[in-house]
Amino acid sequence: MVKALVFDMDGTMIDNMMVHHRAWQKRLKDLGLDMTLEEVKRDIHGVNDEILIRLFGDKYSKDEMTQIARSKEADYRELYAPDIKLLDGLKEFLEKAKHLNIPMGIGTAAPKENADFTVEALGLGSYFKSVVHSDMVQRGKPDPQVFELVANDLGIKLSDCVVFEDSPTGAQAAANGDSKSIILTTTHTEQEFEHIPQTLHFMTNYENIAISKENEAIFYLHYT
Repeated sequence: MVKALVFDMDGTMIDNMMVHHRAWQKRLKDLGLDMTLEEVKRDIHGVNDEILIRLFGDKYSKDEMTQIARSKEADYRELYAPDIKLLDGLKEFLEKAKHLNIPMGIGTAAPKENADFTVEALGLGSYFKSVVHSDMVQRGKPDPQVFELVANDLGIKLSDCVVFEDSPTGAQAAANGDSKSIILTTTHTEQEFEHIPQTLHFMTNYENIAISKENEAIFYLHYT
């Protein structure tokens, strides 16, 4: 039973995390930090400033971090533009949810430019009443702030939303906001979520999930 749907974006709506990993790997190597893709996958998560502070401490000024992050994100968009697409089944799922008038929003750790890039490239504007990106939050995941802002925009308590996520950090953010999550296993294995009991379901795409309407405010998710 659910009153609203909240979607993470990267790895959850689009299978783009390896593009991000490669863009980060390239940018970090330019900064003198040589990491394997596995190390990037394990350690690089959250908003960009937090990542750079975690890796480099106070080495870079705020302006320098902003420029590093912008360069990395520009690399990502250039790499991904020819291939961007929704995960299988998601367009149909969004169409059904829209038809049932279920409130939906996006809460992403991506910057505004990437959120806009995705929404515009895939024609998603009509589905979502709220899009909250990293430029709008002060605390990154696993803090639930990004999802709380989406829920507030939708006029629904976060605890009455289901969050779609792909990362343990994001699933923990949902749990920290007293919400349950459905996990897309595009990036991480089910075993990596064992410490988060609030996960409802694991799936590779949206082809085997359906939604039905109980009344004007209550909806049900079904897994097949």
